[in-house]
Amino acid sequence: MYHSITFGNKNTWDDWHLVPSSRPVFNPPALKQKTLEIPGGDGFIDLSESLTGYPVYENREGSLEFIVMNDYWEWQEAYSTIMDYIHGRKMKAVLEDDPNYYYEGRFTVNEWRSEEKYSTITIDYSLAPYKTKIEESSNTIQMTTSLQAFGLSNYFYGHAPVCPTFVINASAGATIRFINNTLGIDLTKTVSGGTVQIPEFVCYGDSVLINLTGKANGTMIIKCKYRRL
Repeated sequence: MYHSITFGNKNTWDDWHLVPSSRPVFNPPALKQKTLEIPGGDGFIDLSESLTGYPVYENREGSLEFIVMNDYWEWQEAYSTIMDYIHGRKMKAVLEDDPNYYYEGRFTVNEWRSEEKYSTITIDYSLAPYKTKIEESSNTIQMTTSLQAFGLSNYFYGHAPVCPTFVINASAGATIRFINNTLGIDLTKTVSGGTVQIPEFVCYGDSVLINLTGKANGTMIIKCKYRRL
C-alpha cells in the first residue's frame, strides 16, 4: 500500500509517483461554537445548536506533504503537471486508506522544494466537514393507495444532516408525511411523479419515520447520500 490519494481522476502514486511523508489524513473540522456570557454568573450559555438542532462545523483545513521521486521524471515537468491539474481547483479526493468515502473541496499547491535526490510538494486543502460514502444509499418501496409507515435509520443516511431524494414512478404522485423527532420535524407534502427533493425533510439523529400514501400503485425509490465525520 502506497497510502496514496486520488485527486479527481489522478492518483498520487500511479500517475505522479508521489510518496507521502507521513500517512495522509485530512484534519478534523473545527466546531462552530457560539456562547453567551452570563453577567454575574458562572459559566456561559452554549447556543451552538440553537438554530439547527445539531452541531455545525468549519471546513477541514490543513496540508499534505509528498516526496517527488526525481528518478521517475524531471522535477520541472512534475511541478508543471501537478500545478496544472490541482492548483486552485475544487474536486473530490479519496484516500487509499479510506476507499469507501470521498472528501470534496479546494486544493492548492503551497510549496515546492527541490533537493538533489528528491523534491517535496506541499498541497493545502479546504474541504467540506463531512466525508461522503461513494455508494449512495437506496431503498425501493412498493407504493399503494393505502397508508404505509416505515422508518429509516442512520445506517441509511449516516451521521450528518442530509436531505433525501424521492423518485416516484407513478404520474399521479403521492402524499408523504416526514417525522424527525430529533429535530422536531412533522411535515406532510403532496408531490407529483418524478424526482423530488423537499428541503424541509432532513434526516438526522437515530431514525426518521415516513408515512406514505400513493395516489396510484407504483414504486418510490428513496436515495440518500451517506455522510459522516
